Amino acid sequence: MNDELNEVVTKAQVLVDALPYIQKFNNKIVVVKYGGSAMLDDKLKNSVIQDVALLKLVGMHPVIVHGGGKEISKWVKLLGKEPQFVEGLRVTDEDTMEVAEMVLGKVNKNLVQMLQENGIKAVGLSGKDGGMLNVEKKLVNGQDIGFVGNLKNVNTGIIDTLIQDGYVPVIAPIGLDDTFQPYNINADDAACAIAAALGAEKLAFLTDIEGVCMDPKDPGTLLSFLTLSDAERLIREGYVGGGMIPKLKNCIDAVKAGVSRVHILDGRKEHCLLLEFYTPKGVGTAIIADGENV
Repeated sequence: MNDELNEVVTKAQVLVDALPYIQKFNNKIVVVKYGGSAMLDDKLKNSVIQDVALLKLVGMHPVIVHGGGKEISKWVKLLGKEPQFVEGLRVTDEDTMEVAEMVLGKVNKNLVQMLQENGIKAVGLSGKDGGMLNVEKKLVNGQDIGFVGNLKNVNTGIIDTLIQDGYVPVIAPIGLDDTFQPYNINADDAACAIAAALGAEKLAFLTDIEGVCMDPKDPGTLLSFLTLSDAERLIREGYVGGGMIPKLKNCIDAVKAGVSRVHILDGRKEHCLLLEFYTPKGVGTAIIADGENV
């Protein structure tokens, strides 16, 4: 009986410890960029959705922006084509664009269903809806890689309305150019732009890494906090490389655009969102403005 009581007391203390954070972030917008392994493993997927549901129920306003890259690649291969990438961006011809819209639509509605199974009202959208994401063709070092969009403008009207009405918006990164041609958008870029346009308190990237480490091969060198200056120095001095560079640059841009904190989290850890937001140290890396209190 004592063991059971101790367990209950421990759980109660966890809730009490989280109270200051719940109060601090009440009524704040948090954008979650959902991708990587957390989208492929059912247990991790349930963990993320439960976290988002809890964020909503304790008074935050979560917005999900999701990818679907591995699933898109699977279907492109089934068409007999080999997925191609240039500097991490998918080369998107007409056939690939159709596949991307189909797959992202399926992923989108699955996430909506899961949220509603957890008692949360959710609405699935793409950047086409309400003229949300306006793009132009993105060139990579002057190279045309097809229907890949560079964001020009984010119209938050439909997102604002859904948040005010108590819904969680779930957004697929498809946008339209000025001639209403659909374009695929890098989900990280879309999440950053949406977070900045909404004036979000937090932007969280769910990734397949622990966070930013001084030594990428040693998780023990994880940095819990980085200022903008520190983040720019790590890139400049070569401490980060590969796919982390564009992600960290996105984080820097988001903070400069007014997002209070940007988090790089390991989506392979269950309940990583709750652990990062509602514990003092967190489990990933938070990027903050210079001079801001940790």
